[in-house]
Amino acid sequence: MSVLLKDKVVIVTGAGRGIGRGIALMAAANGAKVVVNDLGGAEDGSGSDVSPADEVVTEINSLGGEAISSYASVTEWDAAHDIVETAVNNFGRVDCVVNNAGNLRDAIFHKMTEEEFDSVINVHLKGTFNVSRAAATHFRAQTSGCFVNMTSTSGLIGNFGQANYAAAKLGIVGLSKSMALDMGRFRVRSNCIAPFAWSRLIGTIPTNTEEEKARVEKIQQMTPDKIAPLAIALCSDAAKDVSGQIFGVRNNEIFLFNHNRPIRFAHTAEGWSPDSVLERVIPAFNSDFSPLERSGDVFSWDPM
Repeated sequence: MSVLLKDKVVIVTGAGRGIGRGIALMAAANGAKVVVNDLGGAEDGSGSDVSPADEVVTEINSLGGEAISSYASVTEWDAAHDIVETAVNNFGRVDCVVNNAGNLRDAIFHKMTEEEFDSVINVHLKGTFNVSRAAATHFRAQTSGCFVNMTSTSGLIGNFGQANYAAAKLGIVGLSKSMALDMGRFRVRSNCIAPFAWSRLIGTIPTNTEEEKARVEKIQQMTPDKIAPLAIALCSDAAKDVSGQIFGVRNNEIFLFNHNRPIRFAHTAEGWSPDSVLERVIPAFNSDFSPLERSGDVFSWDPM
């Protein structure tokens, strides 16, 4: 196996467990020096615990790699800069940031509280901005760098009870594209991955019905380590021309998602009125309206 990240310094947020842990371990196995960032919070983001990050660092170091822990919260501007400075102070530079830290506060929309909404936005969307912005100064100065940002089909497609999570994850797509556009002149890349994997966050999915139990059993086959190969590939110099893209990984499947583009248009020389929109535009567009689907409706086949 080629050593794709030799001498690179990689920050992985939320790296104490699940997908982040798998990416951190594979980055180290590919020659990277790794900052293992994890607040050690519960699924909803509450609390803190240093042991998840430390355990991953110990595992990497015991296998002959180089890693250091960071327990800073991505939700705070100064703390996010501390994460990046941990990389620079200990390893001399930073080459890749994998924005993986996350939480879940699921609730049906009409019952969702402001605190539940803000909590998820702050970790996923604001956290991705904070850490990326802290790294951007270094990336610009060295005219190189790579961001890998975690999105979700809950935002790209839809899901019940996850308005906060969907808003954050679709926001990350827009943020990632803007980062790719604004920093491309400095040879900095930014891409998204929508991961399908069993993790402690997905472990909050209810299993009250036989249908829900069957769904969870299928998801459990998709282990977090299946996400790491794509993330490592995107961080490597071999992917230097890949930027602004949205990928998905589901077990052994890798997907490329499209971007929003106009698919129909209507025009009138005399201008539109509400009545003419209802009479002409809506009926003309109706056959091309996107259905209200969830991720499971689109990915209807079993993971391969």
